[in-house]
Amino acid sequence: MSLTQSLRDALTRRSALLSQLQVQGTDCYRLFHGSQEGAAGLTIDRYGPQLLVQSFHQPLEREALLELAEICNQTLGLTLLLVYNDRSGGHSRIDRSDPLYQAEPAALADLVGHEWGLNYRVRGRHPGQDPLLFLDLRNARGWVKANSQGKSVLNLFAYTCGVGLAAAAGGAMQVCNVDFAEGNLAVGKENAQLNPQLPPMQFIQSDYFPAIRQLAGLPIAQRRGQKLPSYPRLPQQAFDLVFLDPPAWAKSAFGTVDLLRDYQSLLKPALQATAENGVLVCCNNLAKVAMDDWREQVLRCAEKLGRPVRDCQVLAPAADFPSFDNRPPLKTLILQL
Repeated sequence: MSLTQSLRDALTRRSALLSQLQVQGTDCYRLFHGSQEGAAGLTIDRYGPQLLVQSFHQPLEREALLELAEICNQTLGLTLLLVYNDRSGGHSRIDRSDPLYQAEPAALADLVGHEWGLNYRVRGRHPGQDPLLFLDLRNARGWVKANSQGKSVLNLFAYTCGVGLAAAAGGAMQVCNVDFAEGNLAVGKENAQLNPQLPPMQFIQSDYFPAIRQLAGLPIAQRRGQKLPSYPRLPQQAFDLVFLDPPAWAKSAFGTVDLLRDYQSLLKPALQATAENGVLVCCNNLAKVAMDDWREQVLRCAEKLGRPVRDCQVLAPAADFPSFDNRPPLKTLILQL
């Protein structure tokens, strides 16, 4: 099947969803989802006024790119600003050498997209590798917005603080965003400024391990003979709602994030920082990890820690992230403790 036909089919499958999203106040969503819809390594996303096309396996020819953009514009009845990032080179770096990748200045300006009626900063290109809003977490942000009223909310690995923003919009009495990267939190603060009607949030720039261990009332382990970098001091606190969405892998002086081999070292202190009768929402974005295996591991870990899970729900991504083998890379569990 041709690429254009695959895109047309993908857009047809989304017609009901696109109507729902418009009512919901959302104009950030995926229009074409790679191999699941017929073209491995190709994604097409709408971010408000922008159309972001990215190729991860092989570059698109100019004519093909413009034809795909035209089909999207026709279907949506819009003229979106096109940004094309070819990331098929080493380390998914964006190729900027070909004139094809020279987007219009208007497309690369600071723009605003919307989700669940909230405003989010959109940049087609920036120093980081990923878009500033992960679209497959939209359902999770919606769940948080609907379940935060009057609660204290801890957003771990907060990235650009979309989950925190959703919690604030949902009536949370306290929102605490923790992320190691200053640049991520800077965008989170921009997102907060774009929604001046919301109550203020906390932004804590810290490595995950010292932050969560202090909040959970646990000691910060020090390796023999190794001086630890400085970190912000935090008082012990249990939160009503904790959101844990770690990257696949990261290493620091304080510990290693490894979703494949050691999810428990992330999960245990997060469980201990969750209040009695609280909720922990945890994510795993590794495609090679099966939901059933991971869920069993999570439930067993909570049981052994003396924080047994009373109810466990699976929260699937929305229909713009189809998984025809029913194994989406992003897995989300809502744990009622």
